[in-house]
Amino acid sequence: MAYIELKNVTLDLPIFDVQGRSLKKQVLRVGRRNRIAEGNDGVIVVRALDDVSVRFERGDRIGLIGHNGAGKSTLLRAMAGIYPPTAGEVAREGKVVPLLDISLGMDENSTGMQNIRLRGLLLGMSDAEVRAKQQEIADFCELGDYLDLPIRTYSSGMRVRLAFAVSTAVDAEILLLDEVMGVGDASFMHKAEVRLADLHGRAEIVVLAMHSNAEIRKVCNKVLWMERGRVRAFGPTEEVVAAYEASTA
Repeated sequence: MAYIELKNVTLDLPIFDVQGRSLKKQVLRVGRRNRIAEGNDGVIVVRALDDVSVRFERGDRIGLIGHNGAGKSTLLRAMAGIYPPTAGEVAREGKVVPLLDISLGMDENSTGMQNIRLRGLLLGMSDAEVRAKQQEIADFCELGDYLDLPIRTYSSGMRVRLAFAVSTAVDAEILLLDEVMGVGDASFMHKAEVRLADLHGRAEIVVLAMHSNAEIRKVCNKVLWMERGRVRAFGPTEEVVAAYEASTA
């Protein structure tokens, strides 16, 4: 049975491009209230997650809320294994598919069809699975003959359509999403919403970060409120979202 659990997870992210003593002092001065400090080796670090403990199990549809910089995207990356924790432990059971950067792994000089395979393999599909789903992905993205051209010739909207079509074709037990919508005109947006809902339905656990409390109320049964890298509240959707909205009113 799928689950994902964080036990006392702390994550410090180094900042390597802060140069000059005056700039460093300015960053550190601001950081006294924003979790920024200087490590023993002189590198500036940001405490992105601070002693986070939480467990998600089968049937959970988790919405992540909080202000920009609260730690939502970092938490998703820690759960995906992209960022190893500085302290604590992340345990998981089940196939994890992170849709955090849906264009990751796309090659500018390869064709659309070639990128379907590249992105599919990156998301953990087998060769056989990519071949079985290739035509369905091609049909969904509605790019036609452009799929035979290098994606460097695509508009930004065409690239996102292709990346979205591939990313949402994968079968996941644990699905991690970070604001993946915004994929074209109104008719395609409707198709994308239906496809995303189907993807949610196939996964055992879904964790998503988005700025729409209305959407979170619609699709989530639990909400995790992040604040300054820590868990402010975790529980039933309406209870936590209402408390969050009251705090920002």
